[in-house]
Amino acid sequence: MRTMTPPRAPRAPRTRPLRDPAPSKWGYRWQRWMLTPGVRTGVYVGGPVLGVVLIAALWLAHDGNRAMVTGQIERLTQAVQDRPEFRVTHLAVTGADEDLAGVVTDLIPVKFPVSSFTLDLAAMRAKVAELPAVEDVYVRVGDGGALEVGITPRQPVALWRTSDGLQLIDGAGVFSGAVATRAERRDLPLIAGEGAEDHLEEALALFRTAAPIAERVRGLVRIGERRWDMVLDRDQRILLPTYQPAVALNRVIGLEQSAELLARDVMLVDMRNPQRPTVRVQQGAVAASRNAMATGAND
Repeated sequence: MRTMTPPRAPRAPRTRPLRDPAPSKWGYRWQRWMLTPGVRTGVYVGGPVLGVVLIAALWLAHDGNRAMVTGQIERLTQAVQDRPEFRVTHLAVTGADEDLAGVVTDLIPVKFPVSSFTLDLAAMRAKVAELPAVEDVYVRVGDGGALEVGITPRQPVALWRTSDGLQLIDGAGVFSGAVATRAERRDLPLIAGEGAEDHLEEALALFRTAAPIAERVRGLVRIGERRWDMVLDRDQRILLPTYQPAVALNRVIGLEQSAELLARDVMLVDMRNPQRPTVRVQQGAVAASRNAMATGAND
């Protein structure tokens, strides 16, 4: 006889505990902190970079590793500098005459060929610019492997006779060189005297005024640093006033053109007092004039 098993009681359904979706207190703070752009960038970018830097620092702490890196950098640098496109093979000086070009060449003792990276162009320019005959200069590496030095020479406008000899002087009153004799630059007017270079513009204006008698003009001499004497051939002089010397010189030239004043035995024409021009004749001419007057009276 089968025993009847009593039916089991139904199992109660299993239930899971409810989980609170809200973050914990520290989780909430972390999420808020990571919402800050700077913090987020620091964590995702700064952290890895810092790690790489620390690893590199530890690796470079060994002398052998540092020497290996330094040598590799030097080899790469030398390889780039020695490339043909960066090589300078010769010096080219433009804008200067042969003598000045020779001086500039001596000032830049570069042994070619050389890499353009090793040239100190600023120092070369400063050295060439110190030359008296140079007004302006540029130094650059040009095409065809040339080290170009472009010279703008000073243009002398007069010769100034000093105790050291004949000096070339430009329109700004700056010395631009020297000459041994007057014959080397007869195309330039001659000035002399203390302070003559400070009144160069006035001197040039007087030379232009004296154009009708330019063939006889030998030069201008500054007297007492305040006025000019114009020196002519035959040891003649025109003493000009301190103020408006060109006006006084015009009067003398007018007398020369109308009465041939300077063609006579005149030693000097004193125009220092424009109201009382004075003419001084040579002693021989005075004696000859007196003898002629005496002979005429006896006759």
